[in-house]
Amino acid sequence: MNHVHDVLGVGIGPFNLSLAALAEPVPDLSVAFLDTKPEFSWHAGLLIEGTTLQVPFLADLVTMIDPTSRWSFLSYLREHERLFPFYFAEKFHISRREYDDYCRWVADSLPSCHFGRPVTAVRWDDAEQVFHVEAEDVRTARRESWAARTVVLGVGTEPVIPETLRGLPDKEVFHASSYLERRESLRDAGDVTVIGSGQSGAEVMLDLLRDRESTGRRLRWLTRSPAFAPMEYSKLGLEHFTPDYTRYFHSLPQSTRDRVVPAQWQLYKASSADTLAAIHDELYESSVGGHPPEVRLMPNVAVTGAHRAADGIDLACRHVEQDRAFEVRTDRVILATGYAAHRPACLDPLAELVDRDEHGRYRVDDEYRVALSGEIGGRLYVQNAEMHSHGVGAPDLGLGAHRSAVILNSVTGREIYPLPRHTAFTTFGVG
Repeated sequence: MNHVHDVLGVGIGPFNLSLAALAEPVPDLSVAFLDTKPEFSWHAGLLIEGTTLQVPFLADLVTMIDPTSRWSFLSYLREHERLFPFYFAEKFHISRREYDDYCRWVADSLPSCHFGRPVTAVRWDDAEQVFHVEAEDVRTARRESWAARTVVLGVGTEPVIPETLRGLPDKEVFHASSYLERRESLRDAGDVTVIGSGQSGAEVMLDLLRDRESTGRRLRWLTRSPAFAPMEYSKLGLEHFTPDYTRYFHSLPQSTRDRVVPAQWQLYKASSADTLAAIHDELYESSVGGHPPEVRLMPNVAVTGAHRAADGIDLACRHVEQDRAFEVRTDRVILATGYAAHRPACLDPLAELVDRDEHGRYRVDDEYRVALSGEIGGRLYVQNAEMHSHGVGAPDLGLGAHRSAVILNSVTGREIYPLPRHTAFTTFGVG
């Protein structure tokens, strides 16, 4: 049988990369991580010039758990002789491009990270009491089988295309996740519509506004939300992104969790106040001289249908508060409609062994372990597929290192990394 790893990660995004970085110095712990991509890449289609993370640079892969780690962002700066420039730049929020480069440096440096290896199946071997993870080395086309006692699923989320907009030509209608690679195709578009008012929608809209003078195109920004609202960024509001709140949320009944999360949309679905301010500045400057720009920003608008017309895309819309229907004719539609967790096909062989709730979601305990059939002696963990069980902090980079430490402590059965007992001033529950 192949060498049996203690932990095998499927997917190498920031969260499993955090796990790999924190596992690296642990003696006698054998880990490996596999990813389909040929190299590390993080939201490449949205690395727009000037965009920044919405969390401080301390929300790197390791610092919130081990600030002495060689894989911290500050270590990256020292390695690249950028500490003094960063010191003088006084940037608390780094650019997306630099965060991507930092993660790439870590991924390229860790021997446990293997790219160009799509995982095709995860099977449980009852006789050997291990998972067999089948993959392919795309460079050699050779099939591989990896064995592990624990699998950590970190495949990330996938772009959400609303049902009403599926099946349309992808040249005219595409998700914001591919914005940069599609931006040049917008050159011949006289009218562009952005749908969705989260951070990616705001960043795309700002980029289009800044390019508008050279193109003269009409722009439209539609959202079903009641306002183009800023992300909650008060200091006490941010305590919803602490381990204290995560523990409290996990203790709630599932019916309560399902009611709470949608009401917290401004914690995770809105835009940064700085981006919204920059959009307003662009609109204000372009209106100098009494010529308002051909730009429409419309909240409270639901897109209820769409079809390809002879000279563009027709969107059927409804104003939610007025309950009035209207149509929009546009040349291009950019969908900033978010992301959602998905069940990867590689888990199909375990379909009957994974315990799910009535909505098909993983049942996840407080250590991020997925409930499995009693037949399985191995363990399956998830990263960023547990908002329903752990709350709005699931996709937040600031909690990534903490979650990785929880998983490592759980896997090893000992305190590899001490976890903070108190992380918030707010008391979220009673008793």
